[in-house]
Amino acid sequence: MKEYFWLASKYLRKRGVRSWLTLLGIFIGVAAVISLITLGDGLRLAVNSQFGISTTQIITVQAGGIVGFGPPGSWVTKPLVKDDVTAIKKLDSIESAIPRNIETVQAEFNNNLIFSVAVSVPEGRDKKQFYEFLELEAYQGRLLEDSDDNKVILGYDYSKKEKSGFNKKIEVGDKIRIQGDDFRVVGILKKKGSFIFDKTIMMNDGHLRELMGYGNNVDIIAVKVKSKDLMDKSKEDIEELLRKRRNVEKGEEDFEVSTPEATLATLNNILSGIQIFIVIIASISIIVGAIGIANTMTTSVLERKKDIGIMKAIGAKNSDIFYQSFVEAGLMGFIGGALGIIIGTIIGYFGTIVINYLIGSSAELKINFILIISSLIGSFLIGAVSGIIPAMKAAKQNPIDVLRD
Repeated sequence: MKEYFWLASKYLRKRGVRSWLTLLGIFIGVAAVISLITLGDGLRLAVNSQFGISTTQIITVQAGGIVGFGPPGSWVTKPLVKDDVTAIKKLDSIESAIPRNIETVQAEFNNNLIFSVAVSVPEGRDKKQFYEFLELEAYQGRLLEDSDDNKVILGYDYSKKEKSGFNKKIEVGDKIRIQGDDFRVVGILKKKGSFIFDKTIMMNDGHLRELMGYGNNVDIIAVKVKSKDLMDKSKEDIEELLRKRRNVEKGEEDFEVSTPEATLATLNNILSGIQIFIVIIASISIIVGAIGIANTMTTSVLERKKDIGIMKAIGAKNSDIFYQSFVEAGLMGFIGGALGIIIGTIIGYFGTIVINYLIGSSAELKINFILIISSLIGSFLIGAVSGIIPAMKAAKQNPIDVLRD
């Protein structure tokens, strides 16, 4: 077998440019498949990281019937209210329920005006749980306290000049004008790699309610379940409770109760579908490459009829001739696949960096070694299978007829 590979590599070098042109189809196909799958994985990690909540014991409740554009839970026909939060807290399987309001606000700093998202921070006993739910920590300064009057904490991006939107970074102690009122910055949040949190403004619920006038309305209710095993039961209990409170029948709900796993599963299914479709298109290049290898090997057999005749005349078996051509075709596929893997991985890696930069994520891409090994084996097999018919033709040649010709 070692000699088969040595002879195969010798013939590949001898054919020079023609060998490289034959490899091109496999190379392009594998590079496209590897880069697209890698980019798809990177996009999935980047998008998933935007949710910013790692716990699997949190259920999100928000109203439906959207009549306009805005943050989640806003611009709905029949919003949730504070009494809904109180009712959910009384369910046996629920540990706690925290209301959140998300508003689009006008913010001014350094003589620059932008529109941003402001999130309410609950007051009292719920404040600590709110920070724990969202895994919020201060990068600079501190988190909000109930006694803070006209004070805010900002997402990480506001501490960077190029990302703040104000052409200047904001530091702890600076004043920022929100909806015409001045607020003192008491803290900057640690980076979470999520635009939902890294670009947010957080203030105590009372101040945001005064600014925006949403009264008892609630955009989102974050519900923590007592046990992960109770997620499905808790979801059903909340749905049944809200159907009664909102006087709607099953199947006609004007609200949504979702778990992180269900939300991410739906998103991942969509991304996987797109990824599969694109990979199928890219695989056409691999098929073209396989045809190219078959064509090249057929031509090679015709060109080497004299060599084959001499080999058989001095004792080479049909199996020797077959394996030599078979290995040569497989080696062509392997080399094309290896080059495609290298280029595809590089494209996927740097593409993921660009995706992270564009959507403000910090997801780390992991190299899929199973994909790489499978691609190498697959490339060799595609090349080898493409060379079976030419190899069989080479093996069946009559040495006397070949040498006479």
